[in-house]
Amino acid sequence: MSHQLPDVQASAPDVTVGLSQVGVTGVEKLVKLARGDRRPIVLMAEFEVFVDLPSGRKGIDMSRNLATIDEILEEITREEAYRVEDVCGDAAERLLEKHDYTTTAEVSMTAELVTREDTPASGIETQSTSTIIASATATEDGTREEIGAEVTGMTVCPCSQGMSESRAREKLAELGVDEETTEEFLDAVPQPGHSQRGHATLTVTTDGHPDIDLRDLIDVARDSMSARIYNMAKRPDEDHMTYEAHADAKFVEDCVRALAEGTIEEFDHLPDDAVIRMKQSNDESIHQHNAHAEREVTMGDLRTELNAR
Repeated sequence: MSHQLPDVQASAPDVTVGLSQVGVTGVEKLVKLARGDRRPIVLMAEFEVFVDLPSGRKGIDMSRNLATIDEILEEITREEAYRVEDVCGDAAERLLEKHDYTTTAEVSMTAELVTREDTPASGIETQSTSTIIASATATEDGTREEIGAEVTGMTVCPCSQGMSESRAREKLAELGVDEETTEEFLDAVPQPGHSQRGHATLTVTTDGHPDIDLRDLIDVARDSMSARIYNMAKRPDEDHMTYEAHADAKFVEDCVRALAEGTIEEFDHLPDDAVIRMKQSNDESIHQHNAHAEREVTMGDLRTELNAR
C-alpha cells in the first residue's frame, strides 16, 4: 500500500523570519571576454548567486531556482562579453525579473586571469596570474557593480630592516668609516629585512559598471607592495626584485595607503559615491601569524583625506 507524503509547503506553519541571502555557490561557467580583432580571453569562472527570502515564504524552491540560475548564466556566458562585472549585472537583473517574491539579487564571480609580461631585468617573456573579482547587486532602485582583483607581490618589514641598518651603522663606525660615507652607502645598498609574500586586493563598486580598465586596476594593486614578483626569473631578475623590495620596505598598513594613493592617481574620474575596498594580507616568514590591513571608503572621502595632507 502506498502512502502519500504530506505537502510540507502547505502544512508547515507560517514563516515570520525572512532571510537576506539564499542561493547557490560553486557554479562554474566559461566566460569569453572580447578583445576586438584579437582572440577572446576565456575564463573558467566560479559564480555565487543569491536572492533574498521574504518572511512569508518558506524557501526558494532550490532545484527550480538552480535550473533558472543555470539557464540565465548559460545564456549570458554563451556570447562574448566586454566586462565581467556586466556579466554579473545582467545575471542579477534577470534573476530579479524571474523571482517575483524577491527584492534583491546578488551575483558574484571569481576567475584566474593569466597575462603575458617580460621580466624586469633579463626581458624574458613569462606569465602573470591575477584573481578577478566581480559582483553585482540588483534591486528595484537599480544595479551596482563591482570589479577588482587580488594580486601577489613581495613586501619587506621596515622594522626588521631598521635593526639591520643600525647594526651596519655601528660596524661601519668601528671600521672608521665617516658618517657621511656611511649614510651614502646605506642609501645605495638597502639593508636586509625579513620579507613576506603579500596579497593585495583592490575593488571598485559603482552604480552601473565602474568606468575603469581592469588592467590598470591590476597595475595599481601590484605596485602597492614593496616589489612586483614574476613567475619566471633569472638571476638578474631575482636581484632586481630583491633590491626593489628592500629599497621600498612597507608594513601592511603602508600597502593599503599605497592602494589609496594609486586609486586617486589612476581613477580620479570616479564619482564620489564609488566605494573603494582595499585589503593587504602578508604571509609572514619569521612568525607563525600573518599580518592584515584593510579599508573600505567612498571615493569622495578618500579624495578629501588625501587632499588634506
